[in-house]
Amino acid sequence: MASASTAGTLSQPASSPSSLASARKRLLKFARKRPIGAVAGLMCLALVLIAIGGATGVLLTNDPEVFKGSDRLMGFMSESRDGQRFYILGTDELGRDLYSRIVKGAQISIFFGLGVASISITLGAFLGLTSAYIGGKFDLIVQRIIDLLQTVPLLVLAIAVVSVTGPGVMKAFWILAFLSIPRPTRVVRGSVLSVRQEVYVEAARSLGATNMRIMLKHILPNVVAPIIVLASYVVALAIVVEASLSFLGIGAQPPTPSWGAMLTGSGQTYFQTNPRLALLPGFAISLVVFASNMFGDALRDELDPRLRGTR
Repeated sequence: MASASTAGTLSQPASSPSSLASARKRLLKFARKRPIGAVAGLMCLALVLIAIGGATGVLLTNDPEVFKGSDRLMGFMSESRDGQRFYILGTDELGRDLYSRIVKGAQISIFFGLGVASISITLGAFLGLTSAYIGGKFDLIVQRIIDLLQTVPLLVLAIAVVSVTGPGVMKAFWILAFLSIPRPTRVVRGSVLSVRQEVYVEAARSLGATNMRIMLKHILPNVVAPIIVLASYVVALAIVVEASLSFLGIGAQPPTPSWGAMLTGSGQTYFQTNPRLALLPGFAISLVVFASNMFGDALRDELDPRLRGTR
């Protein structure tokens, strides 16, 4: 008995390496089947790490908000006139380090998108799950509110609300997180309606499982795939809307570095003579949106049984 117990105890740690090996095997399989999606996923990871580096200051070569009039509009790989600074991507019209501003801007844009997606999808998934499962008047009221919010385009509605409440990136964050709830609510509701009458759900109900247990243990795991795919879309959309609000002057306020604000400031004014001031932040926005959408598309193909193996 003791030897068997000892053998069982000794065999337990072996499960950890096998789990890691299994996870690595699945990742390699995903990379072989969806190479574009795998590259996009690595790009998303790299961009998040850049945002963290911008937030901690690890990747910043200079203070992105410091003005240096004598170094204004310097080109790529330039050294400051006093020899104390080096500018990888040059400087803007106020002599601020363009590389550091783009890296710091990644912190605002990427964390903004991830935060909006986390809040809106969590609340939207809960609302869609409960309204579809409960049904009746509650579902009807929720859907009418969702219809009302979706009658106006998200960007137009965000501009209108932010214009009333006042500019600021945090105000834009909470407003956009609230206005982004309708889409995940509708997606999750549709998925729940398709699975709530499945045999395993009816079996759990007949065995006396509570509604909360059925929703969390039997229904929610089966609608995770569309939620994950939708998250990548919401992240990209939130980043574009934040850049648009900052471009219009009602998002991030100077001197806070924001990709959208960089487009409308020096990028717009000096586009003819120094196009990099607009092209670099514009490229950063495009790269984040492209990587997020491509990764989400690959995840959809991999997680959806109807699409698995079709591409």
